[in-house]
Amino acid sequence: MASLSGLCSSSPSLKPKHSLWKSSLNPPLLKTSLTYRTRTLLTPTRSIASDIPADLSKANDKLPNKPRQPGLEKDPNSLWRRYVDWLYQHKELGLYLDVSRIGFTEEFVSEMEPRFLKAFKDMEELEKGAIANPDEGRMVGHYWLRNSTLAPNSFLKTQIDKALDAVCDFADQVVSGKIKTPDGGRFTQILSVGIGGSALGPQFVAEALAPDNPPLKIRVSDNRDAAGIDHQIAQLGAELASTLVIVISKTGGTPETRNGLLEVQQAFREAGLDFAKQGVAITQENSLLDNTARIEGWLARFPMFDWVGGRTSEMSAVGLLPAALQGIDIREMLAGAALMDEANRTTVLRNNPAALLALCWYWASEGVGSKDMVVLPYKDSLLLFSRYLQQLVMESLGKEFDLDGHRYVRVNQGLTVYGNKGSTDQHAYIQQLRDGVHNFFVTFIEVLRDRPPGHDWELEPGVTCGDYLFGMLQGTRSALYANDRESITVTVQEVTPRSVGALIGLYERAYLHLIAIPGVEAGKKAAGEVLALQKRVLAVLNEASCKQPVEPLTIEEVADRCHAIEDIEMIYKIIAHMAANDRALIAEGSCGSPRSLKVFLGECNVDELFA
Repeated sequence: MASLSGLCSSSPSLKPKHSLWKSSLNPPLLKTSLTYRTRTLLTPTRSIASDIPADLSKANDKLPNKPRQPGLEKDPNSLWRRYVDWLYQHKELGLYLDVSRIGFTEEFVSEMEPRFLKAFKDMEELEKGAIANPDEGRMVGHYWLRNSTLAPNSFLKTQIDKALDAVCDFADQVVSGKIKTPDGGRFTQILSVGIGGSALGPQFVAEALAPDNPPLKIRVSDNRDAAGIDHQIAQLGAELASTLVIVISKTGGTPETRNGLLEVQQAFREAGLDFAKQGVAITQENSLLDNTARIEGWLARFPMFDWVGGRTSEMSAVGLLPAALQGIDIREMLAGAALMDEANRTTVLRNNPAALLALCWYWASEGVGSKDMVVLPYKDSLLLFSRYLQQLVMESLGKEFDLDGHRYVRVNQGLTVYGNKGSTDQHAYIQQLRDGVHNFFVTFIEVLRDRPPGHDWELEPGVTCGDYLFGMLQGTRSALYANDRESITVTVQEVTPRSVGALIGLYERAYLHLIAIPGVEAGKKAAGEVLALQKRVLAVLNEASCKQPVEPLTIEEVADRCHAIEDIEMIYKIIAHMAANDRALIAEGSCGSPRSLKVFLGECNVDELFA
């Protein structure tokens, strides 16, 4: 079970015109969810790294005045305590959430806690099947997909279980060759035709999890650029005859998907192929697409449920079927999401990772989306995560009108998301992030495991390729913070179906909670400083490991012997990274509890003692 480890692995009030907590979204949520009609206590506290415009500082005399904060906390010892106190760890998932570099105050948290309690209650009702929006009469139940026992009735549970079993059975038969191409061969390719959530989720998961040589390779047609469609067909070449075409549309009436289908069908006719024998539909029962597929005798049909929105459909047949056909363990993805859902049901704010994210988003963007969220995953396989989050967050929060019964108020709110992978961005827009307009906060996505066990090697003594990437992440984080740029860090042990499922579950719930309630050279310089510190840590640990008996050291002892007490947090991160890659051994404690740790290297390098 997830827990917030207290040990581990403010500025003046801003008076915004509107609040992100009140929004009419698709899928819509309970109108009571964190919709506060009294804003006296809810007024978001501005990021303490920025100044308040004069016109806003005088906005509402009724709002409480909060004492001006001197700026983001910079004292190393205080920062270390803040890091330890706020670090969230989910032991079973190997996931950590560090919110210590967002400058919210304890007073702000205290003000928000009652409102989150209301949000938790509303989410509980939502999961029980409450109607999310009376205008549409729809439930919102994507979390039932990964734990059907939570569905509000036995009929829905049966639907979910039958759909999952059908997806697994069909994928197994295609991959094993029991379901053959019209000419009796094996399917080798997938062409997925969809748009928005029907494309972004499957693309992200394929990039993150597909093996190097999957049983079926996937292509996604998510735009109606005629030349782009021609390119996809041309790239398939003769393999068009062994391509499984998955058409994804809730109704079949979406123009982009319909046009894409017609283009693909025309390509099949020109090649002399029978599209129906290679076509698969994922759609609502009795929709236009469903009826077309049934009448024409397509190879298979899978359901989309009314209570699953497009941007939260990755755990339905929309995302699970393409993933299973690529050899990805979809039940592990579901398990990871289910574990994260369970963690996000706790009513203790500090122990709820999605609520912590929402709290940080609210603080950093002043409750009205005044700052952008820059997502930087430091792993090639997570390249598309920021694109996936763009739709999940921006489509959900970007709204012109608020909904309060039948009373509409113009709000023009949202949270802009963009990003690319680290450390690619050391050579792109991080220069502006550090020295340019302060209109953003950063989310770093960190993966501790660099390579599979036994496959790493040192580029130079004590330094691997993964260490350089780790150094760039930590150096960038430090360089941005030194210039008063706030950040969140989400850490996973490695990219697996379970951890990807957990990330999807985390961010799906985070935006629901929010509704319901350095420059290039600086980065490189800081990264070099991290690697230099790592060498000092290695030397200290090696000396302790050469003693008889071996002397395991605490984080504080390592920092003291490195003469770098002010860098204790970075020393902990270095050791955690080394331990994740089997280059340091933990004698006592766990990475989730930094003060409990005692570590050593596991072997003594005598030559290094006299180097």
